[in-house]
Amino acid sequence: MGGLARLSTCDWPGELAATVFCQGCGWDCVYCHNPHLRPAQCEEQLSWKEILTFLENRKGLLDGVIFSGGEPTLQSALLGAIQSVRDLGFRVGLHTAGAVPERFSAVLPWVDWVGFDVKAPFYAYSRITGIEQSGARAHQSLRLLLASGVPYEVRTTVHPDLLTGEELLAQRDLLLSLGVTHYTVQRFRAAGVDTNRCFPLLEEPQFNLPSGFGEDFYRFVLR
Repeated sequence: MGGLARLSTCDWPGELAATVFCQGCGWDCVYCHNPHLRPAQCEEQLSWKEILTFLENRKGLLDGVIFSGGEPTLQSALLGAIQSVRDLGFRVGLHTAGAVPERFSAVLPWVDWVGFDVKAPFYAYSRITGIEQSGARAHQSLRLLLASGVPYEVRTTVHPDLLTGEELLAQRDLLLSLGVTHYTVQRFRAAGVDTNRCFPLLEEPQFNLPSGFGEDFYRFVLR
């Protein structure tokens, strides 16, 4: 456990939630805004017991608990942790990029909502993540999510130096063909990024989506 946000109104739309940040991520996205969560260990990790004690005292005050990261599906104890939170009476949300499809499949029946990051067209993933075959794993996980019936938001962070307009259009078309109905495009923000790695991206460039870009989704948000 790399951190705990005791109250969030934005990590799970429409819910008052606590956000548990799982330490560790196997991908190396250049625009990551939580770079301190990438290593498997950190100096000030919280114990799971501490988090459960906090949640015990928030019964009736919070709607749910979100497991975020890092990449939560790297945690071998994720399913047990989710079940413990549900036993306390909380709904459970999950933020993931789908890096570990097998574990994602195991926890899907136990979550109430998923925020799923799609980085780029799946063929271009390694440019963003630095990891070969990461796109194939994300594609598999997205298919699992869509087949599960679990409510979700698919979202993409866009910096025009990393994702071209043509690629974003190709990604939109693929998401629609897969049956994605809830899609959010997020503007890149420099807050929190590792300035030693991300210098060309420190500015926050403006970009314009093509007219009608999101009109075929049931719900589309630009933020």
